[in-house]
Amino acid sequence: MTRMLALSADDPGLDAAVERMLAGGRAVAPVPIDPQAAASTMAMLRPDEPLAEPDAGLIVGTSGSTGQPKGVVLSRAAIRSGVAATHHRLGGPGTWTLAVPAHYVAGIMVIARAVAAGTTVFRARPDLGDLPRGQLSDSGQRHYLSLVPTQLVRALDQPKVTDALGHYDAILLGGAAADPGLLERAAAAGLTVVTTYGMSETSGGCVYDGVPLDGVSIGLGAEAGRVTIAGPVVFSGYRLRPDLTAEVLRSGPEGGVLLTRDRAEWVGTPDGKQYLRVLGRIDDVVISGGVNVDLAAVEAALKDLDPHAVAIGVPDPEWGTRIIAALTIPITLAAVRQTLHTLEPAARPRGLLRHPHLPHTSSGKIDRQELIAWWHAGPAEKEVL
Repeated sequence: MTRMLALSADDPGLDAAVERMLAGGRAVAPVPIDPQAAASTMAMLRPDEPLAEPDAGLIVGTSGSTGQPKGVVLSRAAIRSGVAATHHRLGGPGTWTLAVPAHYVAGIMVIARAVAAGTTVFRARPDLGDLPRGQLSDSGQRHYLSLVPTQLVRALDQPKVTDALGHYDAILLGGAAADPGLLERAAAAGLTVVTTYGMSETSGGCVYDGVPLDGVSIGLGAEAGRVTIAGPVVFSGYRLRPDLTAEVLRSGPEGGVLLTRDRAEWVGTPDGKQYLRVLGRIDDVVISGGVNVDLAAVEAALKDLDPHAVAIGVPDPEWGTRIIAALTIPITLAAVRQTLHTLEPAARPRGLLRHPHLPHTSSGKIDRQELIAWWHAGPAEKEVL
């Protein structure tokens, strides 16, 4: 049994520690920069206790937006598999620019891909105002970058940043669903965007543009198309939580099998190819007034009004779950319900939150727990049917 090396995400020695880890050195646990998040992560990691998982390489904390963070233990073999499959899909190794927090799987895998290939890790601010333009133009290598949708939305509003993004051979976009309109804007700007689906438990993105990476198998269960992911990229377990591990991880012939909380479907094309389309989470199906309501479908309809719209469900004594629309535009609840008149009555929102800036987690995802807190007491304007 070995112990881990816990390092702050901004530690200048992080890249070298990841390189040593891949060569057989100590496992690495990147820790958030924020003091409160760091304290929570360290309490979860308990770094003085040995690692029980064989070949443990990275211990990545989940965001913890819905509770206490969990430590996802990734083996060196899983990390190498994810790195190799990514480079194969993208057309070969290249430099990587780190513009997302390194304590998230998307960030630490950027570092792992570069050090595994012996290339450079550039660093950029989250607002992308300091992307390494000159170095990319002159190096003669391929260049890659990982972003979340919020970063890309803001980048496309800045011509200089958009121009800098044009120097990348591929921009991996993950962490949240990408709006089709955003992808159209990026394509019109000449950017090569690759949408990714995955999670900490799968060494980051493992499905690119709807197609699983080599070695990754996707299964859809009978329960509303619940996604299972199998292959060598799947994690080894949750740090010191064998109970949680047993709930989601199974053994398969080619590696672990992860039972996710996501729902998806296969979409066929005229040329016979199939692409995975993620529909939402199992938890998105709530009961309101005795009727099953798919919050993901409500949210998709709301985005015709406001691309930043979110649908949430909050406990309610009358309806069981009250459907709430959170929007950034000035609009009335009556107008929202009228616009969504094609949805079944139970799916039409019975509450409205209005605020020009909806809350996000540090990884760029909408903070749904914070929105629920806003419903009870927060800065947003509220309207109830």
